[in-house]
Amino acid sequence: MWKGRFKTDTAELLKKYSESISFDWRLYSHDIDGSIAHAAALLDAGVITANENKAIKKGLEQIRSEIDRGEFKFDPNLEDVHMNIESALTKRIGDAGAKLHTARSRNDQVALDLRLYLRAETKEIRKCLADLQRSLVTLGDRYKQVIIPGYTHLQRAQPVLFAHHLLAYVEMFRRDSDRLADAGKRINVMPLGSGAIAGSTINLKRELVAKLLGFDSITQNSMDAVSDRDFACELLADIAIIGMHLSRLSEDLILWASSEFKFVTISDAYTTGSSLMPQKKNPDVAELTRGKTGRLYGNLFSLLTTMKGLPMTYNRDMQEDKEPVFDSIDTVKAALSIFSAMMLEIKVDEARVTEAVADWNLLATDLADYLVKHGVPFRKAHEIIGKTVALCIEKQVGFSDLLLKDFQQLSPAFKKDVYEVLDVRKSIDARVAVGAPSSANVAVQLKNWRKILK
Repeated sequence: MWKGRFKTDTAELLKKYSESISFDWRLYSHDIDGSIAHAAALLDAGVITANENKAIKKGLEQIRSEIDRGEFKFDPNLEDVHMNIESALTKRIGDAGAKLHTARSRNDQVALDLRLYLRAETKEIRKCLADLQRSLVTLGDRYKQVIIPGYTHLQRAQPVLFAHHLLAYVEMFRRDSDRLADAGKRINVMPLGSGAIAGSTINLKRELVAKLLGFDSITQNSMDAVSDRDFACELLADIAIIGMHLSRLSEDLILWASSEFKFVTISDAYTTGSSLMPQKKNPDVAELTRGKTGRLYGNLFSLLTTMKGLPMTYNRDMQEDKEPVFDSIDTVKAALSIFSAMMLEIKVDEARVTEAVADWNLLATDLADYLVKHGVPFRKAHEIIGKTVALCIEKQVGFSDLLLKDFQQLSPAFKKDVYEVLDVRKSIDARVAVGAPSSANVAVQLKNWRKILK
């Protein structure tokens, strides 16, 4: 493509070093869509004839079909997906194919392809997020009356409904989906027509191309348009946060499925064994996802590092944007999909969690609230309950085993009705503020999410 300027052929080593077709081939359909729209603009400007436009479109669609079927042979000597398609088209239809690159550069062409690709993939990731949310809601619905210990600092803190715990992740994934939708606004800006750096003296109707390709707006600075990868960095940041949320869910599952907790059982279909220890059943999906989150972070920092020192405008370093982007998208979609399937087959050991929530310590805050309702300032109530806990430890009993006189020695505010507080179900259902885990609140949240995700 640059043979007019060079007298010596490109070294074979450089051809291998600089090719990107081994990974950017996946942009082919978006590249073809962009070329068809660009041809329409060339026709509108009188650069090509109606017959040439027809031949270009027909030829490109044939190439698309061949790639779809796996019959098209990509040539590494042609470097990238753009030149492979253009070269194949020109061989098939002659000069009309050679006219297609008029008034565009690979710089604005790749920026267009990447935006089209990310626009489509962002929608797919949001669908995967919704699938996982549906699985979490379904699982929560199945065990909506089950109470488990809630934890802070990995110490038992207060009782919560199992469904309430799962709905916390549903909320996280809602924010992830919202972030992707917002990033989509900055992805959906059309760069084609910016040329290599300064547009072209052959003026095409960029608005026509944008309309044909479904873009909301058009870039306003040609230099920025070809050198901008903010939209890709933003998407990788959003994906990294999804990874963080998946990793936190993974950690909960790993703990819950452990012999120490035994709260849940993960289906055999989503666990693995040991090559040495026949008794082992390992939560590998959760562990792998926790590990892959590191890759998602690495891909984000890889692209940020690539971009941070680049002078305006396009530099070949930017070819390195695609592999981390492709890897993050593939990784997060795979993780979300397998979690969606795995969560549907989780089984809760209700006897075990019932035993766990019988821990009297879980109701310490309820007792403090009881004293507050009987006129004791909270800080004083906190101190009294601390002493009550110490007394229970000394006597090796729980709150409900203390006599009324034991309570009243610690504070005269304790009355006979103190024992009514020492019921885990009542504790849950007393928490009725918006966002709290009462059975009524959680039932409403499950119902609302079923509607949203339908």
